[in-house]
Amino acid sequence: MLSELERPDLEALVALDPVSNIFLDSYLRNGHPMNRSGGRAMVLGQYDDAGLRSACWVGSNVVPVNVDYDSGAEYGAALLRVGLRYSSIFGPSDGVMGIWSTLQRGHQQALDVRPHQPLMARSAPSYIPPEPTLRRARPDEFDVMLPACAAMFEEELGYSPLISGRAYYEQRVRTLIERGFSLVDRDPEGRVIFKAELGNVSPRATQIQGVWMNPSVRGQGLAKSYMSAVVDMALDVAPVVSLYVNDYNRTALNVYRRVGFEEIGEFATVLF
Repeated sequence: MLSELERPDLEALVALDPVSNIFLDSYLRNGHPMNRSGGRAMVLGQYDDAGLRSACWVGSNVVPVNVDYDSGAEYGAALLRVGLRYSSIFGPSDGVMGIWSTLQRGHQQALDVRPHQPLMARSAPSYIPPEPTLRRARPDEFDVMLPACAAMFEEELGYSPLISGRAYYEQRVRTLIERGFSLVDRDPEGRVIFKAELGNVSPRATQIQGVWMNPSVRGQGLAKSYMSAVVDMALDVAPVVSLYVNDYNRTALNVYRRVGFEEIGEFATVLF
């Protein structure tokens, strides 16, 4: 387990690929401790003669950094010994699937395994004209944003985040709004038409999450202009904007490609 003394080593490892490692880059830059009491947030690491060669953030989720399949299997074996329960494993595919190759022998059964999720990025505004009405959500819109966020979550994962863990989810939505990372457009009746979040943010990159369009307006060709606007707003925050998407979501993939995103890698997610 890494300590605060190894924080510079971890920061240097994360900096090798700040787009793929945006979750941990954001986590470290927000001043969070390397380890918390009770083992509910810790960082495991592997050193060789050249220094820290890989790491794995372990909290409610498991996130590998510079982990290949074989070292991922070793981290999975270590996590079996720790014996905690997790919400997900996510990150670069080789590391995630390596971890799962051994962690699946434990007591948690996966709800879903998504081994192929294209990681996409863009570092310039889209050539698609952006939707001018997209804006940052206001704090007084929390009661409107929460149902839209929950609807997106349920469509993606198959269950509502408000059934269990409601307090945590509500705080997450509030925090994104307060930081200006929740983006929205509403119709004249006040309904959320489109929303997205900059879920992870560092000075080097942002990662778009939670993209959702109201079912009442789907199929009208609006997604490209909204995503173009999201790109513009994200590039005001950091020089690279990224996202990852399920490979079977052909509609979303086509939209992101039309907006100008290019595939730069592959993520995977194991959901519990």
